[in-house]
Amino acid sequence: MKKGERMMTKLEKVSRRTDLAPYQQEVLIQANNVKKYFPIKGGILKRTIGHLKAVDGVSLQIHKGETLGIVGESGSGKTTFGRVLLRLLKPTDGQIVFNGVDITNLSNSRLQPLRKDMQIIFQDPFASLNPRMSIEELIEEPLIIQKLLPKNERKQQVVEMLEKVGLRSSDRMKYPHEFSGGQRQRISIARALILNPMFVICDEPVSALDVSIQSQVLNLMKDLQDDLGLTFLFISHDLSVIKHISDRVAVMYLGRIVEITTKRKIYETPLHPYTQALISAIPVIDEDERTREKIILKGDLPNPADPPSGCPFRTRCPLVHDRCENERPELTEIEPNHFVSCHLYT
Repeated sequence: MKKGERMMTKLEKVSRRTDLAPYQQEVLIQANNVKKYFPIKGGILKRTIGHLKAVDGVSLQIHKGETLGIVGESGSGKTTFGRVLLRLLKPTDGQIVFNGVDITNLSNSRLQPLRKDMQIIFQDPFASLNPRMSIEELIEEPLIIQKLLPKNERKQQVVEMLEKVGLRSSDRMKYPHEFSGGQRQRISIARALILNPMFVICDEPVSALDVSIQSQVLNLMKDLQDDLGLTFLFISHDLSVIKHISDRVAVMYLGRIVEITTKRKIYETPLHPYTQALISAIPVIDEDERTREKIILKGDLPNPADPPSGCPFRTRCPLVHDRCENERPELTEIEPNHFVSCHLYT
């Protein structure tokens, strides 16, 4: 084991596969009522005339060694929330605590030493890699920025990381255009992990890849998580992908978490009507599951600049009632480790 490398014990690897494991582990990230509003400018003087509520009061914990999946339709605020957690965007309100440090209002200079512990893998491997830089330069760059290791050791780290993600050491002298989409995403993963981070946000990392390549990349990420003791926040609109890689799942709608629990409970006993609709839309092969009722939601996702009063889902909910129009439901623990934001359960 190299110096500074965090390896998980066999017991830890086994424990994180169980439903209760995440709740028995130390909290790495705590988000408390996090909001991110973008101003809407209008008029000749471009004054603020309203706000787009991309993230509207999200509270959750992410535990060391787990993968928390966040799922929801496009426009639900998943990516914005992930970037706020990394402080790539400054939150409008709320608190973010990373590994015991409140990073909500830290300046860029004070955030810099923490950046090596927080990384992101972007959606598009074709756009996230500078075409003018060699693979060695791309992967080595974070080490240079953080001023880590002398030059010869940095080169060796690049070679070792390439091999970990399933590429050859000779590939380091090539350029991004010489690789397929799956190989480019492996390079992006190597670049994110070269600093040996504690926490990695995976923002739709396989959505731009063919299905056959998706499984290879997902399996690689799970293996690297076990080997390096990584914690993932995995963002996706694809419930099948989330099911494959996550320990817990949070369902996001119009900037808010509407349900969060273990993967098994989300897929077997979803409680929120929105979650039920998402689960019912998953294509099935099993003959027994084909009789499952498919829930068709009416309308489109409301405008986050003008969200509905009361429950934000009420305009599309098949089970809406009078209380939903005037009172916004809070995220409530309905059963152990199963939180739902719905008036049907309160």
